[in-house]
Amino acid sequence: MIRRAVAFLWPLWLAGMASAAPLPSLPWKECLRQPAVWYGGPEARRIADNLLLYQLDCGGWPKHVNMAAPLTPEERAKLSRQKGDQSNATIDNGATYTQLRFLALIYGATREPRFHAAFCRGLEFLLTTQYANGGWPQFPYREGYYRHITFNDDAMIGVMDLLREVARGAAPYNFLDGARRAQSAKAVEKGIECILDCQVIVNGKRTVWCAQHDEVTLAPAPARSYELVSLSGSESVGIVCFLMGVEPPPPRVLEAIHAAVAWFDQARLTGLKLVRETDSSKPKGYDLVVVADRKADPLWGRFYEIDTRRPFFCGRDGVKKYRLADIEHERRVGYSWYTSAPAKLLAEDYPAWQAKWSPGRSVLSAR
Repeated sequence: MIRRAVAFLWPLWLAGMASAAPLPSLPWKECLRQPAVWYGGPEARRIADNLLLYQLDCGGWPKHVNMAAPLTPEERAKLSRQKGDQSNATIDNGATYTQLRFLALIYGATREPRFHAAFCRGLEFLLTTQYANGGWPQFPYREGYYRHITFNDDAMIGVMDLLREVARGAAPYNFLDGARRAQSAKAVEKGIECILDCQVIVNGKRTVWCAQHDEVTLAPAPARSYELVSLSGSESVGIVCFLMGVEPPPPRVLEAIHAAVAWFDQARLTGLKLVRETDSSKPKGYDLVVVADRKADPLWGRFYEIDTRRPFFCGRDGVKKYRLADIEHERRVGYSWYTSAPAKLLAEDYPAWQAKWSPGRSVLSAR
């Protein structure tokens, strides 16, 4: 009888142990994509408490961290000791404004004061690190190119998207007081003026933007050795899309959008395709090759020469090249040299915006 009971209970015990085992941690990049009810649960609270540990005393956050991963007591103690190191506070690669979006959802679901306080410290970091000219640096407490006004990887646009939502007071930011909303609205206004002032003019015509601009002169500026002064076929898309959200658009915004779209229309690259080819002799097992293809969808270069509108590439040696094949393999496959993002801008976003705000005027060429 005992054996039969054990035989019966053993599978149930195993099932109970399996259900009690800790579930895999949700990756940080998935934390803004959960159903609303999840943000009031224990896993969301645990991750939010991680964010409070990673938040630096200045209010910002570092980048390249899986903030959802469980922390050991030793790791928690180390993070507490490092809070005073503000040099790692950044808006690069989604840092800080992504954490604020998460905390707003958590506070909306829990109403726990510590999450409100952390959000307000982070918001204050964004407001106080904005330059008087309206731009934001990538790393406000570092020297060198980190201090440039940074559109690269949508850093400044990511901040401004958040602040515009805060200013409008829509959920999940409707818990903020009128003063913080007004401050955010003012920061967005200054940011828009900076964007318009940075738009590069070539032969009297407005074009698009560089990925970085000098924080004093607003001139296009270089960053890493392979990121030379250029017109950006990638970051400029996000800038135009942000400007399209200014309603109603004043004349300067109208002209900036039309000019940038006209530039994109003229800068498209046709008849070529970027192909990933298996190559076991390469460190990553593949290479990227540009091939001729008359039927390929249009592409745009990441970098264009300002005066010639000629796409170019660059390796870590800082020497400009005009063929992707001419830079080292590590940079060839380790950076986004081509983009298709302007295609949707030209085919969908601009026509819809133009029909609403500038009927009768389209800068797109007939194709």
